[in-house]
Amino acid sequence: MAMDAITPKKDMSRADPVKRPSVEEAEEAVRTLIAWAGDDPRREGLLDTPKRVVNAYKEWFSGYEEDPVKYLSRTFEDVQGYDDIVMLRNIEVESHCEHHMAPFLGKAYVAYMPSEAVVGISKLARVVEIFSKRLQTQETMTAQICDAITESLAPMGTAVLIDAVHECMSTRGVHHKDVSTITTQFTGVFKSDADLRNRFLRMAGHG
Repeated sequence: MAMDAITPKKDMSRADPVKRPSVEEAEEAVRTLIAWAGDDPRREGLLDTPKRVVNAYKEWFSGYEEDPVKYLSRTFEDVQGYDDIVMLRNIEVESHCEHHMAPFLGKAYVAYMPSEAVVGISKLARVVEIFSKRLQTQETMTAQICDAITESLAPMGTAVLIDAVHECMSTRGVHHKDVSTITTQFTGVFKSDADLRNRFLRMAGHG
């Protein structure tokens, strides 16, 4: 379902949501940025660029139009007595930092300890994708993924690790290309049981 308005994530004091611009207004904004960069948006090679950029933004930020809880709502209770970690490794993360709107790319590792029910494994990857396709900080995204799984599945514990390279650091500013950022979030038994937490980290290749 298309979104008619955009509410800022952090400024909860605003009384009204921000009105979403039209496609035409968004394309005009791209023309303004092209001109500000020093080129001519009327140049042949740039004539269709505003449309392409807006279409790319629609894909890159599609997470605003989806609800991760919906994907976690269908669970399966028949697990034949399974009582150990459920873990997905190497989930692709493609997101954009909210400070420079530059990409950050990496992998997510997500696990939970079921209490009674399990969820389809593809749904965990989908939750990562939904939160990554928004303007983000890696720290916030890590917490959001963990919270969504914890609140929807009520597991005995949840663990999330994200390892990503930020282009706002590698292509501008300090220009360090080989530096990755690691963030983690643990709840329940993953937080209270050091052995279980370390097992998760080893399984993620970070222990």
